[in-house]
Amino acid sequence: MADHSHLRGRRVLLIVSGGIAAYKTPELVRRLRERGCAVRCVLTDGGARFVTPLALQAVSEDTVYRDLWDLTDESEMGHIQLSRQADVLLVAPASANILAKMAHGLADDLASTVLLATDKPVLAAPAMNVRMYDHPATQANLATLAGRGVVLVGPNDGVMACGEYGPGRMSEPLELVDALADFFAARAARAPQATAPAPLAGRHALVTSGPTHEPIDPVRYIANRSSGKQGHAVAAALAELGARVTLVTGPVALPDPSGVETIKVETAAEMLAACRRALPADIVVAAAAVADWRVAEEAPRKLKKDGGPLPPLRLAENPDILATLATAGPDRPELVIGFAAETTDLVAYARAKLARKGCDWIVANDVSPATGTFGGDSNTVHLIRRDGGEEAWPPLPKAEVARRLARAVAARFAPAVPADPAAGTDTVQPGIPA
Repeated sequence: MADHSHLRGRRVLLIVSGGIAAYKTPELVRRLRERGCAVRCVLTDGGARFVTPLALQAVSEDTVYRDLWDLTDESEMGHIQLSRQADVLLVAPASANILAKMAHGLADDLASTVLLATDKPVLAAPAMNVRMYDHPATQANLATLAGRGVVLVGPNDGVMACGEYGPGRMSEPLELVDALADFFAARAARAPQATAPAPLAGRHALVTSGPTHEPIDPVRYIANRSSGKQGHAVAAALAELGARVTLVTGPVALPDPSGVETIKVETAAEMLAACRRALPADIVVAAAAVADWRVAEEAPRKLKKDGGPLPPLRLAENPDILATLATAGPDRPELVIGFAAETTDLVAYARAKLARKGCDWIVANDVSPATGTFGGDSNTVHLIRRDGGEEAWPPLPKAEVARRLARAVAARFAPAVPADPAAGTDTVQPGIPA
């Protein structure tokens, strides 16, 4: 249960867009107000199809705003003031339409104009049909918004109003209350450390991400299902802790993380060459899903069907980027972390890979089809260390997996501080931001 004390006195601007989940918003307003929040509502035309302005006004005890062209409000630039007078903006439900407007900077009604004009933090609770949620356009919009710092809450899996089952149900009101409380708690925890040196300041981290594309001919290629979400999140998390980060990424549909030098490549050979150019580094996190093989001889022109058998593809083994970077030598980074994406015998295969590649840590994750890890937003991992240590982490959003890994890296590089002999311990580690 989140600590709801962080909500007292907060001013929440709730933006209600069109979707059946809008019927939950009066309950959401009531729960927020019970915890000491002041809630003001902006209701879109679509949202008003499912919940009335009167209902939201009754539970919020404040004006419900709907019209961008209302002269009474706009005589004082109401769409600007609505944002300035709030501590946080919460979009719930966040329909596919309003998410697309947010991602592309559209401002054709009051809600989208407020969102474009705001300089306050934004949380969004996606809610839509599972097919709309899974569509590449929606996923690209969500990735864009996450890259800009929008906090996405949910969606949950479940039965839709249309009868289909899958991700797309808006998080429940109390889940959204918890998410807001956690957001403000995290911000409060960071505030006292704002002037403290970042724990990875002065360190250079090299991160690989995404798949590689190995060409068959000028049109076709060999690839895998990696989205790059985990690797990009790791790069962003290391940068947040002060590291200078170089991200070498294969082809992905993700925005470049803020504050990170991003190098884009296609093939495994190009990725290895870019990594070598980026050395020396203190830290390597090899999160890319590099193709094990490439076509030995790329066809110079598009292969054509002629009714006969498929021409054989002769494959050659790709360079082993993780093993190469982990090889002992003057340029070997102090900490080399690999990823082991497995479908069976997760821990056993990961330990074998740790020994075979010569790296220091392995992050093992199950990518069997039932997990939804490839292309999804969550991950379940084991962190396995060469010294025998092992941590099993619960299912977490990929961004949180990245933050946990970054904190573990920071703890690894934190200088040991002699402890008070009277305390009965040998050394302690300085605190790493949570």
